[in-house]
Amino acid sequence: MRFQALTTLIILCVCSGAASAQNTQKLYRWVDGTGVVHYGDSIPAEYAEIKREVVNQHGITVDVMRAKRTQEEILEEQRQEELRTERELQQRADQALLATYLSVDEIVLHRDRRVELFQAQARVTELYLRNLQRRMDSLTDEAAGFRPYSVDPEAPMIEPDLADDMSTTKDTLTRHERNLQRFQQDELNIVARFDGDIDRFKALKGLD
Repeated sequence: MRFQALTTLIILCVCSGAASAQNTQKLYRWVDGTGVVHYGDSIPAEYAEIKREVVNQHGITVDVMRAKRTQEEILEEQRQEELRTERELQQRADQALLATYLSVDEIVLHRDRRVELFQAQARVTELYLRNLQRRMDSLTDEAAGFRPYSVDPEAPMIEPDLADDMSTTKDTLTRHERNLQRFQQDELNIVARFDGDIDRFKALKGLD
């Protein structure tokens, strides 16, 4: 079989050279399902999706045309690429972690400082919320003598300035309540992140 394939290649090369020394027509080589090697200047339709090589007049491969991949092969290649990316990102994170800290105590100290920042922001927000709530309570008491808050059908309609003040105070309360929740969540997130850094640092350093 090898002798037949070699003979075929020699004949093709001789014919190609005789036709024109400057011939730039491509010569393909492919293997069918039975293992037989084929050569030709075009690919038959039944072999259009298999791997083939482009060879020069000396039989040397100058290019490779990959076979059409199946959906499973495409998904597996994507999965492998994602795994490579994850490994690269983890390697960079590990290098940064080891370059930033010399001990677990340093990580803990940095974590505590960040936590204190969020706690301080939360305390200021809580204080402001208490003041806002007192103002809202006062406005609500004042509005109780006006419609639509009063049960007295003869009560006058609430004054526009008072209504606007109540609306603005309520909106401000809502906004700062969301800020407080965000600060509290940020604190939880930062603790979880640093705890992960501590575990990873111990693993990299071989610490218990």
